[in-house]
Amino acid sequence: MNSMGTHPFYPHLIVLGFTLGAAAFRWRAWRRRVHDKRKALIQRHAEAVDEKSATANKRIVGFFHPYCNAGGGGEVVLWTAVAYLQRTEPDVICAIYTGDKDATKDQILAKAKARFDIDVSPHNLEFIWLNNRKQVDAATWPRFTLIGQSIGSVVLALEAVDALVPDIYIDTMGYAFTFNLIAGLSRIFTRIPAGAYIHYPTISTDMLERVKSRKAGHTNEDAVAKSRWKSTAKLVYYHIFALLYSFSLFQADAVIVNSSWTGAHIDSLVALALSVASKVINLGILEQEGVPVVYPPCDTSKLKDFPLEGREKVVLSVAQFRPEKEHATQVQALHLFLEEHPQFQSGPDKLRLVLIGGCRTVEDEARVEKVRELVQELHLEDNVEFVVNAPYDVLLDWLSRASVGISTMVDEHFGINVVEYMAAGLIPLVHASGGPLKDIVTPFTPPDSSSIEPGLTGFHATTTETYASMLDNIFVQLPDSELLAIRGRARLSAERFSRAQFEEGWAAFWKRLSWLPQDHSPRRRRC
Repeated sequence: MNSMGTHPFYPHLIVLGFTLGAAAFRWRAWRRRVHDKRKALIQRHAEAVDEKSATANKRIVGFFHPYCNAGGGGEVVLWTAVAYLQRTEPDVICAIYTGDKDATKDQILAKAKARFDIDVSPHNLEFIWLNNRKQVDAATWPRFTLIGQSIGSVVLALEAVDALVPDIYIDTMGYAFTFNLIAGLSRIFTRIPAGAYIHYPTISTDMLERVKSRKAGHTNEDAVAKSRWKSTAKLVYYHIFALLYSFSLFQADAVIVNSSWTGAHIDSLVALALSVASKVINLGILEQEGVPVVYPPCDTSKLKDFPLEGREKVVLSVAQFRPEKEHATQVQALHLFLEEHPQFQSGPDKLRLVLIGGCRTVEDEARVEKVRELVQELHLEDNVEFVVNAPYDVLLDWLSRASVGISTMVDEHFGINVVEYMAAGLIPLVHASGGPLKDIVTPFTPPDSSSIEPGLTGFHATTTETYASMLDNIFVQLPDSELLAIRGRARLSAERFSRAQFEEGWAAFWKRLSWLPQDHSPRRRRC
């Protein structure tokens, strides 16, 4: 028999013991570092407002929003939510996890004020600067983009919580896979309630159907659509990803969405996950509920006083320069209209298309140049104007003057820009899909006190030709009296999407999250 010193397994046991001991030491060191960071942050904010005795009640709410300085609809939600918590929850410190390291805290808040007219206090507000934002950039994942960005979001979230572990975690950009990391921390570290405001499902049943029917589009390349085997492989990939995405959503304690269109897709994905999971496991506490809809906030206070009459012949487009916004369709529709009605090319009836939008990346800037090239190719230089990264007062000026507000994105999740068009008195011309079709540009019956008759609030289109046809309808066919009535109905209808309405929905969402116990108790998964 081998002696203790010569047993072949003892060296391995010794190595294993040292490894486990080192891991335990590193774990305890990390927990201590997390505790010290949290304590120092709370103490610093308390001292800034002379609340040294109130540090024990402070809570840190982490907003995962890597592009907080982008200036789009998602940022309206973020900063409105932060401003609301600052007004109503004095013991809350809002921590923004962001990769916008090229801007300072003051610059970001100034942009929120200039672009959205939202006042966010620098007090009780902390920015956690992230170095690995490229992990969620589509350019980093030219192939298998969905799963690549999702894995990248977990890597980025790991960097975020390593810098600061929040008491409550809220994702406001749609990175559902990060909930798996938060759920893991809740089980082994401390209870962290997690919530999501979903602007757009990462994958939708429409995307699945588009691949299944082999229809080319923004999310389905022509080369894939033309190939049976590629379409089959992509459909399998999409189905697997849809299940992973759905199960990730179950890790959240509270979920709200920005439109009935988004809610319907989330409900469908959750139902799919439940039907698959029920065949292999006992779901137990998992349950399906209709996801609450909380429309994004649109501040109409500075828009509703703009005159409805005396509008210039301007078609206004307000959208970030991203591929899904389909700016080329707008230019091509204008070209078709002007070919049919040359009297609008110049002179007193000259019609202009004004493109106002933000550029987040070098890729966005390249897209602007590509649209400029299309304008030159169609000889529309005198009829198309670009206004890039415009401040809020410039946007307001155009909204007070333009006649029509155009949106060409297919399956737009909501469309804050469309609400702004309507509140400002523009006639919306939008794609017949998503939120603009189902939630916003819908027939409206004014209150009894109004002199405006019930009817349309705008127009829908699907192709370049139908957009051109709707422009003909607005600028040539309809009488001024009918156009004025549409503007009036649209403005009244837009009041459904005020900041006050958003804050009411956010308050219910916040109550659900903030009342959850922060301990190691089992989590009740609900969507």
